[in-house]
Amino acid sequence: MANLRNSQRSLIEGRPALIVIDIQASTFIEQDVRAIDHMPGYAERMARARVAIDRARECDIPVIFLQEVHRPDLVDFGRELDGSEDIHCLEDNPNTAVAVEETGFLPTDYLIRKRRYSAFFGTDFEILLRGLGIDTLLLCGGLTDVCVHYTFVDGHQSDYFCRVIEDCVAGSTEHAHEYALQAMEYLQSGARRSLGEVLDAMDDHSARTPTTELPGVAAPPA
Repeated sequence: MANLRNSQRSLIEGRPALIVIDIQASTFIEQDVRAIDHMPGYAERMARARVAIDRARECDIPVIFLQEVHRPDLVDFGRELDGSEDIHCLEDNPNTAVAVEETGFLPTDYLIRKRRYSAFFGTDFEILLRGLGIDTLLLCGGLTDVCVHYTFVDGHQSDYFCRVIEDCVAGSTEHAHEYALQAMEYLQSGARRSLGEVLDAMDDHSARTPTTELPGVAAPPA
């Protein structure tokens, strides 16, 4: 390792949030041809994220859902269609909705709609993270090599601790999935974590942390 000063950080540093990236209804619908390629086992990996979502709720860890959406007139796609992807995630398509049943999404959950791959680009995601006092981003969802990777990179560059639950993410191909995980690990040592490790860390965090209030928000009078 080139960085001899590297020291392993805790899986959760400070206050965490679980970031659920683009687990949308279309994920669980059988299609002969998809606008975006999915590696084998994609839907199963997305469904597994429900375990992390349920545990986060039990541990009083905020769950933030991300949803990629595009206008029906395609005006907001920009250069997104210049590569391998076809038209996808149109606002007027019911399959663009968050996969409510599979994820346990609630109307009271935090939801960030995005027009680009990174959750940070052109959204109020960082305002929400600051309001919640978040230090560590626990990432799950898809695609590992696209929206997960680019959200991780922007989180890293914004000085968040970033962890990716490697068995709850999936890529466009198995090779792209693995290479993206390696790229994220390069940026933050210990970024790649198993679901079991993350569940244990959530439990430990909950045991060590009293019921929290939002930063700057006083508790109601007794």
